[in-house]
Amino acid sequence: MSRNARLLLIDKDQVEALITLEDSLAATRDAFILHARQEGKVFPLVREKLESGAVFGIKSGSVDSRKILGFKAAGFWPDNRARGGEPHQATILLFDPDTGRPRCVIDGNIVTTLRTGAAGGLGLMQFARRDSTRLCVFGTGVQAQIQTRFALHLMPELRHVDYVSANGTADARFEAAIASEAASAGTRISHATDRDRAVAESDIVITATPGTAPLFSRDAVQPGTHINAVGADTAGKRELPEGLLQRTRLFVDDEAQARVIGETQWAKDTSCIPLGKLLAGEASFTRAPEDITVFDMTGIALQDLTMAQLLLQRAEDTGTGTTVNWPW
Repeated sequence: MSRNARLLLIDKDQVEALITLEDSLAATRDAFILHARQEGKVFPLVREKLESGAVFGIKSGSVDSRKILGFKAAGFWPDNRARGGEPHQATILLFDPDTGRPRCVIDGNIVTTLRTGAAGGLGLMQFARRDSTRLCVFGTGVQAQIQTRFALHLMPELRHVDYVSANGTADARFEAAIASEAASAGTRISHATDRDRAVAESDIVITATPGTAPLFSRDAVQPGTHINAVGADTAGKRELPEGLLQRTRLFVDDEAQARVIGETQWAKDTSCIPLGKLLAGEASFTRAPEDITVFDMTGIALQDLTMAQLLLQRAEDTGTGTTVNWPW
């Protein structure tokens, strides 16, 4: 490696141009399998609340066989909304594992959005009934939008999407964000004001909020329902009602992490199966008609790193990005 090294910068617009929904699904699936087979390492999580009210975290890891090493620094800054900006912020840094020198800096916002949406999509394909026709989503922000887009992309029988907003009113921006996929699928979009009724009438429920309290009642969840729980990613956060997880077949992205920062922190003794073990063929699951299933999604570093490695390769192949001198 030359000491006259160069550092590649890939901004948000370039990330969007380089990667598709299908790319995201493939890279995220790869990450879960690497994790299940212990071919990829996930280092200890950093997740801290700041005095400003923001939350800052670092997710890091490596895949020695592919020379992948890096981290994502990310968190949630609620005051960004008042500034006209996105509250979720993320930056990814890849390193040369042989020297420790940085190779690439990537705007991580789109990566986080896509890899989380893709994880939710993989969960739907594994756990939701294939004949599911009705979806209820809690939240209307970026993550609620991408989770719904993946659902419409992957669940061809969906015909109705109910959404529950934080302020109880219809959200034109949310509806516009999913309008194209909904139109292609022939799916109706409705704003729901009775959240328990919306849950009871749905085959799939997606919770994608920054909530710290249950979003609906336990009895609203009917046999056969699948839930993607997206929002709980910090100690103290929750979206699901007390006692629900004990009634379900529970799946996670990372068991240890889910018991600390995911929905599973509220039911730590509940048995669970990592999604990666199913994808890798190391565990099996057959849905019974009455099963209630939950996929507790906390996000693992390998999702970010497999996506980042793909972006780096695409950027180098296409001459995309800004290269700066970074001598050492």
